[in-house]
Amino acid sequence: MEYSYRIIISGIVQGVGFRPFIYRIATKANVKGYVRNLGGSEVEVRIEGDKEGIAEFMRLLFSKLPPVAEIEEIKIEESEFESFINFKILTSGNEIRTPSQIPPDFAVCDECMKEVLDPNNPRRYKYAFNSCAYCGPRFSMMYKLPYDRENTSMKYFPLCDDCKHEYYDPNNERRFDAQGISCNRDGPRLYLETIDGEKVNGDPIELAAKIINEGYIVAVKGIGGFHIAANPFDDDVVLKLRERKNRPQQPFAVMALNLDIIEKYTYISSIERGLLTSPQRPIVLLKKKEPYQLSKHISPGLDREGFFLYYTPLHYLLLSNVKNNVLIMTSGNKHGFPMCTNEECVKKKLKDVVDYVLYHNREIVNRVDDSVVRVSAGRTMLLRRSRGYAPTWIKLKRKVKEPIVAVGAELQNVGAIAFDDKVVLTQYIGDTDELENLNELDKALSLLISWYNIKPKVIMADKNPAYQSTYLAHKLAERFSADLVQIQHHYAHILSISADYGYGEGVGIAIDGIGYGDDGNGWGGEIIKFDRERYERKYHLKYVPYVGGDVNALKPERMLALFLSTFMTWDEIRRIVSLGDRELEILEKVSKKSTLFTSSTGRVLDAVSAFLGICKYRTYEGEPAMKLEASARGGKILDSLEIPIVGEEIDTTVIFKWLLENRDKPINDLAITVQYKLGESLVKASLKLNPERIFVSGGAAVNEYILKGIIDNSEGVEVLTPRRIPAGDGGIALGQSYYLTFF
Repeated sequence: MEYSYRIIISGIVQGVGFRPFIYRIATKANVKGYVRNLGGSEVEVRIEGDKEGIAEFMRLLFSKLPPVAEIEEIKIEESEFESFINFKILTSGNEIRTPSQIPPDFAVCDECMKEVLDPNNPRRYKYAFNSCAYCGPRFSMMYKLPYDRENTSMKYFPLCDDCKHEYYDPNNERRFDAQGISCNRDGPRLYLETIDGEKVNGDPIELAAKIINEGYIVAVKGIGGFHIAANPFDDDVVLKLRERKNRPQQPFAVMALNLDIIEKYTYISSIERGLLTSPQRPIVLLKKKEPYQLSKHISPGLDREGFFLYYTPLHYLLLSNVKNNVLIMTSGNKHGFPMCTNEECVKKKLKDVVDYVLYHNREIVNRVDDSVVRVSAGRTMLLRRSRGYAPTWIKLKRKVKEPIVAVGAELQNVGAIAFDDKVVLTQYIGDTDELENLNELDKALSLLISWYNIKPKVIMADKNPAYQSTYLAHKLAERFSADLVQIQHHYAHILSISADYGYGEGVGIAIDGIGYGDDGNGWGGEIIKFDRERYERKYHLKYVPYVGGDVNALKPERMLALFLSTFMTWDEIRRIVSLGDRELEILEKVSKKSTLFTSSTGRVLDAVSAFLGICKYRTYEGEPAMKLEASARGGKILDSLEIPIVGEEIDTTVIFKWLLENRDKPINDLAITVQYKLGESLVKASLKLNPERIFVSGGAAVNEYILKGIIDNSEGVEVLTPRRIPAGDGGIALGQSYYLTFF
């Protein structure tokens, strides 16, 4: 007896060799029919055959899946017989039945690298753009769905006869119907120029490596944008890059050829090893080995270095030709602005930063920054979710009733669209207080709206009226005649992690910098009990005056003075802080009648960092707290500090009284104790609410010692931290979207 079925498969099933895979298993199972992409990027399969053939097809479907493919949902229905005579891959259709994943960019696979390094393979030997069905750029080069060559920037590179033969050969597992394939004969080309546009003749990669070895700085065009490459061993070069980029302290990322090289300079756990070698290839923050052999100016004051492995053949070939096979590979952008994606941007905005430009003639369609990950207290924590991860969706256990656009927060921002039970987060956008980044957020959201063909009915935003993202939300509400809904920042943090796990109620600890509170103050150290759309702040870090607003984030000593003012005279404070007399006079005068207060965890850590002399002026987001965490390495937790819970407040002023009494102790002991005990006090307050589980989110949730203080003292209550989203503001858009599932 013959059977006939129509199968709709969604997940990561485009751009990963899925249709060729279906063709091969159908042929092996001796079933007839076809496979094709549908307009929504899902895959349709029609099969006809006997019971044994159908069963074998289904077995192979789930047991032999391509390495980077993921089946999220499969729908099978009986269909009428069409008496197919064979099995074919058909041209993509336009029907949108069930939306599916947009394939992210993947690192080059081992098989492709073997071809690049094989001198007996002339078409691909030293070919910088080699890829196959299982690796290479996807999202970054897509104009529209479905993922077919004519819808990508590869359409400008017609296949040569040999590539055509591979493309149409069903027995070629890695290249059959693989949209991004090319070779030395038909693919993109590399060029090397001076920043002034003068062509440099010769092998572009070898010449670029040579000039980097000589101390020059080179912009390198990659998958989702430009990097800036420089020698990581030469202090003068690193300092020159810092001066040119106006980036005095913020760490640079470092790329290496292999794990053995990274292990010369850092410790690598099994979790970190898996992250470094994954198809996503994020930057991983690894603990440095001492004495440290790279320039101390790469990540001054920090005990972790951001390392990542090559993820394109171009990177591999360049690293192979530079000294020690290691390079600084930091974002190719003007500080605080979007990363450049074309040569014109580099020559205009990086003219005074780089000396040379190594570029290629394949267009970067969608800007995608590198993802960043760290491991804290044994848990993987995303800091930036972008290349390799975005824009794959996060599936919820609840549905939104109407399509949503969420604009997120402001710093290190990410937006999202939501429909049905899916939230599609944009790639990392950056700080949307800059107009160019705000425009990038608008562009990224518009792209997702178009690709998924949704008509937003609700626009979600933060309650902070000063956020530029809130301004964009108003514009989007007008554009789509949609309702605007704003929710509190820290509630959104907690909702983001509850969405990650699928819960609708619980107790959350939200710890970060500053967020606009329901009472108009600057929240940031909150314990929130929530039940779906209802929430209540039960405990918070003690309010202190926030004179001058966010200028305090730039000058941690201001916060130190304000904390000390809660129990000291200003004459006593003048003997501790190094602020000018005029500034102290203003702080003294205004703090006595201040109407703005803060409970921010970030400002507590800033003030402690200033007190210990670790960081007295912030040059990048989170710097004082990050350096405080680094200074705690090797320290011993002192039992003499207890941070009391007084009414609804956790009295953080006690920290500074204790520091004054113990200033003779080693800095690492003081630093680790404050952070660990802060975590301990937060979880003790949470336990008063008798929770089944505790959610921990916010930028400070990645802090090793605060998190350890929470986990160690949770008395057996499960502590949940984010898995698929950043704990910081990069996860806010997910929380905003999840809010609408409760209605």
